[in-house]
Amino acid sequence: MKRILLSGVALMALTGFAQAAQNGGCPAVTVADMQGVAAGAYPQQYELAEFEELAGCDLTFSANPDIATLNAKIRGNGDLPPLAERLPEEPLVVAPYDSIGKYGGTFDMLSNATESGTSDLLSVRHVNFVRYSDDLQTIVPNVAKGWEWNDDFTQLTFFLREGQKWSDGSPFTAEDVKFWYDNLLMDTNVKATPPGYALVAGERMQVVVIDEHTVRFDLPSPKPGLLSQFATSFAQGFQPKAFLGQFHPNINPDADAYAQSLGFENGYAAIAAYYGNSDWTDTPTPMLSQPEIVAGLPKDVMPTLEAFITVSDTTEGRRYVANPYFFQVDTAGNQLPYISEQSEIFISENEVRILKLVNGEVDYKLQSLSLPSAPLLLENQEKGDYTVELIPSIGMVTFAFNVTSQDLGKRELFGDIKFRKAMSIAMNRDELNEVVYFGLGEPRQYVGFSPAPEFIDAETRNFAIGFDPDGAMALLDEIGMVDTDGDGFRELPNGEKLVINLQFSTQGTSSQLVELVGQQWANVGVQSTVKEVTDDEYRSAQSSNQLDVGMWNKGMPLAVTLGNPKLWTPPFDDYFSARTGMLWGEWVDSNGAAGVEPPAYVKQIDEDINTFLGLPAGSPESDALGAKLAKAMSDSLLFIGTVNAPGPVYRRNAVKNLPVFKTWGFEFYRTYPYRGPQWYLDE
Repeated sequence: MKRILLSGVALMALTGFAQAAQNGGCPAVTVADMQGVAAGAYPQQYELAEFEELAGCDLTFSANPDIATLNAKIRGNGDLPPLAERLPEEPLVVAPYDSIGKYGGTFDMLSNATESGTSDLLSVRHVNFVRYSDDLQTIVPNVAKGWEWNDDFTQLTFFLREGQKWSDGSPFTAEDVKFWYDNLLMDTNVKATPPGYALVAGERMQVVVIDEHTVRFDLPSPKPGLLSQFATSFAQGFQPKAFLGQFHPNINPDADAYAQSLGFENGYAAIAAYYGNSDWTDTPTPMLSQPEIVAGLPKDVMPTLEAFITVSDTTEGRRYVANPYFFQVDTAGNQLPYISEQSEIFISENEVRILKLVNGEVDYKLQSLSLPSAPLLLENQEKGDYTVELIPSIGMVTFAFNVTSQDLGKRELFGDIKFRKAMSIAMNRDELNEVVYFGLGEPRQYVGFSPAPEFIDAETRNFAIGFDPDGAMALLDEIGMVDTDGDGFRELPNGEKLVINLQFSTQGTSSQLVELVGQQWANVGVQSTVKEVTDDEYRSAQSSNQLDVGMWNKGMPLAVTLGNPKLWTPPFDDYFSARTGMLWGEWVDSNGAAGVEPPAYVKQIDEDINTFLGLPAGSPESDALGAKLAKAMSDSLLFIGTVNAPGPVYRRNAVKNLPVFKTWGFEFYRTYPYRGPQWYLDE
């Protein structure tokens, strides 16, 4: 038994675990009952050596008794070696919330469609270098056991876990980080343009392999928020070089020939099948996208570090099994995850999804649930043996007029700030709050940061949110929108008929909100039509610049913004979120070769956000520039805010170690702070 060279509460004199330590076993520490073991350097988790020293024991390991059967479902995996050879030499030791879990069971989830409504389940199995603890303030180790910044935030070094492995047993090393950045993100054959988070003030970083377990990001200028980016993003900072590198011509000279022998056009086509063209890990795999060749592939999906791996992928849904090489254990030495399998089904109709929740057929749901569904869910909690909690939301639904519409008449109108202001003050947000959100929300303007930091003044937060239909009609008169045909609705300033198409998806907003806003706009003479579409149809229309108005939940806390400028650079978010100015974005991405040049104020926002990201958060310079950015976003009304209201989180009562969330939404990547691998099913 190891001696403890600590004082106070960490001494062996705390006999709550003394006998267990003498026997070589460790106390089954939980967040609810620490059994006298002191907290480690980071909340609710330990590095192995740290835990053994604090607990005065040697941790022994055990695995899911069904892990060999689960591994057999992962096509391309060989027979399992002993657990000691599957775990890293330095596993992450996790203290469960309430109790040591039970192995087994299937976690039942539903999504809207492939790549739609899927981040709920993605976040349960997700890993990255680091994550936010559930206090949403403290960044803690995850895949990396530690990190280090230099003094001016131009070098970020990660220290990886010795002996960690991918889900097929191949080594995970610093080379996998460099491969991800250099050969995927920065290769235009894989990604047409690098994502904003991968650049610093528009310039690329350099990834330097120090040794097998140490990797450094060299930045061209300071970016203190890069660590926060890794803590919150679905974009993982690594991909399996040993597997994907087989198909990359810069890694394997025979990549094209090998890919063609498997039925792909070339190596890049194979990479597209496995990796897609983004970091989003729910792009369809070869099992779904190319079933005619899947039987001849070496693997159905590329190896992962996540808690679960996909073993079935169809148009109806997906199936996952526990990763037999997962790097986390609990304080009793049990390899995580506890749950053996995950099942995800796709249901596009919101009413059917709600019915399944009411019937208790789903284990957990947040995404695509909105407050209008809460009364029915709350009413049936006891019958369905589930719990619904109303959780504060960071974001809110925004309305964004398409300022680069293909219809030039609409483009001119939507680009007029007087029109956007008229549409904002034509909204009766108090009515929206009472009717749609049961009076539980708060009217707000969209200011880019959510919740609004202290450096944003009340005038900015409340710009153009007061209900003023007379003022709205005066502005519309001023820009030449009049009713020329006597039907009660105003025409475009050029005299052409105006009907604004309000296409929406229930993942982005509720029908009640859209219909009520449409009526409020009609009251000032602006005609619209409301149509519900699927998430895929909505996103396709948005990406192809076909929407009149974008409607989606939007918001990002300051901590997340510090790592990613996407909310401030045209088109002001990514494929899955609220965007506008698609042709401005095309102009920016092409360096002016295509698209439409954005106005000066948009260029200034883009310049200012890059400067902002290089400043230490909380400094006077940072706060002043942040206030300027928020005012520019508020004054532009590119995204018109509505009401910030809580959202429902649903969980079946059989799911244990699942705490009450602190926020409802995507911003900290759904469930990631709440440690999905230590959830378990008790039934």
